[in-house]
Amino acid sequence: MSEQSTTFRAKSTIKAADKEHRRKINFNIARYNAVVPAGKQQFTDVHVARERAKNVKWRAIETLDKQLETFEVVATRNGARVLWAETAEAALQEILKICKEKQCRSIVKSKSMVTEELHLNQFLEKNGIESVETDLGEYIQQLDGEPPYHIVTPAMHKSKEDVAKLFAEKLGTPSNLTPQELTLVAREKLREKYRLAEIGITGANFIVADSGGIAITENEGNGRLSCSYPKTHIVIVGIEKVIPSINDLALFWPLLATYGTGQRMTVYNTLVTGPRRSTETDGPEELYVILLDNGRTNLLANPKTRESLYCIRCGACLNACPVYKNIGGHAYGTTYSGPIGSVITPHLKELDEYKHLSYASSLCGNCTEVCAVKINLHELLLENRAEAVESGASSYGERVAWKLWKMAMLKRPLMNMANGRIKGWVVNSFVKSWSKHRSPLEFPKKSFSQQWQERHSG
Repeated sequence: MSEQSTTFRAKSTIKAADKEHRRKINFNIARYNAVVPAGKQQFTDVHVARERAKNVKWRAIETLDKQLETFEVVATRNGARVLWAETAEAALQEILKICKEKQCRSIVKSKSMVTEELHLNQFLEKNGIESVETDLGEYIQQLDGEPPYHIVTPAMHKSKEDVAKLFAEKLGTPSNLTPQELTLVAREKLREKYRLAEIGITGANFIVADSGGIAITENEGNGRLSCSYPKTHIVIVGIEKVIPSINDLALFWPLLATYGTGQRMTVYNTLVTGPRRSTETDGPEELYVILLDNGRTNLLANPKTRESLYCIRCGACLNACPVYKNIGGHAYGTTYSGPIGSVITPHLKELDEYKHLSYASSLCGNCTEVCAVKINLHELLLENRAEAVESGASSYGERVAWKLWKMAMLKRPLMNMANGRIKGWVVNSFVKSWSKHRSPLEFPKKSFSQQWQERHSG
């Protein structure tokens, strides 16, 4: 068993038994579930819209090399500098190089899962550069020294009382502030950070090949400030985020809003197509776009798992997953949690170290049912399990157990030799991983085959 698997089991066991934690998560997800149906009403046929979006992403991923080359040409023509980073370390070094050139000591950063993937804040801090999260949820998490809990709502696991207590401890505010008052406190603190920052860093929800544009969608305006207020804007984005045409945003922006937060449209939707022009009065003087691989080509090279690159990070599969709703985001120990994280993480990192995530699923298929771009997530979880076994990433005991099971299943006489009591004793005595977290299995006294023969013996 890998170290990651051991940690996951320990964390998930604790969180699954934490009733207060589960109450908070289910409360927030219930609010999400209540508003999503209203968002879907904007589509004449939401299933057709999802199918169209899947087809667009299919075309983008199948022609990824051409789409990225087109984006680079057009973005460069628009005045941006496009950099390629094969690994996380390469991306970090590119950012550090830019920071040193600008003599940067302070950075403002909007919400970006790809920067969490790089552990960018910790890296910058080690190099004497302050990096401040400006999304309210991310700011709360940064104050508490925690990574994001959820792809879309980073502080989903915290109640308003938790946030008030945190602000009192870290910022010296009264401990009984309302959510509105807490927001105003954060706004006051962050506005000063914007004023001092030499560089703004954002991710991108989409990069648009034909216009060389960076599409950013948000609800607070912090992303728009981060990319326009400082003199230098750095965009860090995974290569899979490309879409072919600016016209595709008319489909993807409403889908992302509906499946991400239940809105018809998010409050701020920005398309950045380069640094400030000579005729413009505001905006950054320089724009850098870092296109990150960091394991994504592993998924691209695999015909079966390539589909996971269609993901638009709406977080709907997390909200639908019964496992996620019981153990929460931090138990996974990865940047991307929930079903999509369980699918992609073993390929972005090491399959042997993270194969356990593909087993952290009930295979109910609810994640596939709610996916905005119809990724067959539960089937990809099964594919990961199969690949783990084929690569030898399974224990000796597991291989022996399945071999014995196969022998028994292929021979009816062997199956009928053991009655329900013997079957139950074998499973409950030897399959410790099952009985450790679940009630004992009880098999019927007579098998289906035996009951059939008795009823039809005449």
